[in-house]
Amino acid sequence: MTTDPLLRLAGIRKHYGGVYALQGVDFTVRSGSVHGLVGANGAGKSTLVKIISGAETPDDGTVSLSGASLGTGDTVAALRAGIATVYQDPQLFGELSVAENVFVGRELRRRGRVDWPAQDRRVRELLSALGLAPDLARVRIADLSVAEQQLVSVAKALAHDAKVLILDEPSAILTDREITTLFAVIQRLTDRGVGVIYVSHRLDELAEIADRVTVLRDGSVVADAPMASLTVREIATLMVGHEPSTAPLGETSVGSPLLTVSDLGRAGRFSDVSFSVAGGEVVSLFGLVGSGADAIARAVYGVLPPDTGLVRSGQLAMLPGDRSRQGVFGSKSVEFNISIGSLRGFWLRRRRERSVAESFIERMRIRTPGPGALVGTLSGGNQQKVVLARQLVDRPEVLLLAEPTQGVDVGAKEEIHGLVREVVAAGTAVLLVSSDLSEVMALADRILVVRGGRITASFGRGAAQADVLAAAAGDR
Repeated sequence: MTTDPLLRLAGIRKHYGGVYALQGVDFTVRSGSVHGLVGANGAGKSTLVKIISGAETPDDGTVSLSGASLGTGDTVAALRAGIATVYQDPQLFGELSVAENVFVGRELRRRGRVDWPAQDRRVRELLSALGLAPDLARVRIADLSVAEQQLVSVAKALAHDAKVLILDEPSAILTDREITTLFAVIQRLTDRGVGVIYVSHRLDELAEIADRVTVLRDGSVVADAPMASLTVREIATLMVGHEPSTAPLGETSVGSPLLTVSDLGRAGRFSDVSFSVAGGEVVSLFGLVGSGADAIARAVYGVLPPDTGLVRSGQLAMLPGDRSRQGVFGSKSVEFNISIGSLRGFWLRRRRERSVAESFIERMRIRTPGPGALVGTLSGGNQQKVVLARQLVDRPEVLLLAEPTQGVDVGAKEEIHGLVREVVAAGTAVLLVSSDLSEVMALADRILVVRGGRITASFGRGAAQADVLAAAAGDR
């Protein structure tokens, strides 16, 4: 590794409305190094990556590459300058070959035509350098493993001699063996002088791969130090802004279990999962990206069939995590969206539908012109309350909440939390899956940390955020 300055950001500021996503951020990546970038949800990581890659323009500050000023707000210009980004989900076309994907939109040309032989030769060289078989150049993307697709994305990024490579949660969908392969590829790249920005929630990975780490909190840099000088626990504490608690944590005393999960498993996703949720209790499955927490919740509900184990439950309802695709019928009315899962019978439905909808609109303070308004015209927070209302029509004994406040504003978040507390007070058992640690800390009586598809730790109410985050990130 050299100490040559490669990428430098100085005084970067960015705000959306009245909220500052970044406040005077300085960030430097050196040639031949791996620089870890970490922070809790909303810390500003995504905004910083977008500015570096040209997808966003800062309100203030400068970006330079190899000492030369770099324009912002232009992804094509950033790519041409040598900044490439590989996202968690490979941005590839399944029906095209590896070679076609690597050069799609940027084909090599000779005399006005695509130079297929030259592209094929270049892709074979890249694949070989990444430890993949050169013959994969002509294989369809759809026929590759997820790990191979991830490495093809890296090849695509390097096809035009990238100087800075941004890896955004690259290991979230990979197995341990595939992660080892990825790290070997990263080492080859840094040996060639490429500067790598490694964005990850898996803090234990940083100890293995990163030379330096920058920690963001609330849009500001709270630490920028050699990785060797920090432990996983210290980084977690910096991310949340609290010192770890050493006090023993007790179990919450509640009613009898309404949901019992025993030895649940699904090959490649999770295994040996056992827990229970009692009436009047909120239990959270908390894990970082790729932990398996969301898959466990979907298996409990039945949409992802497990291979082993048993689920015993009372009447069960689930608030899905993807509101736009799984939650709302955007072209239908509020009353239709509230009643569709419960009311039956064509002739009786209209009157009951209106009555039930009006009741929930008032109870849940849904801001809408009326029950007949199209749900797609409402704000995200009000759409989420409509979807939650649908789950509550039949008064379920067990309620699964997947990312219940994702993409909603602060006011709507507080109102949804209040509604959750109401149903819990009425005796409902709630299983919460959320990537928002502050939400988990505010609502959960017990927190079950999921890592690698297993429950690895348990915390009671009053735990320190840093303790929970450190456990989820791999602190041993």
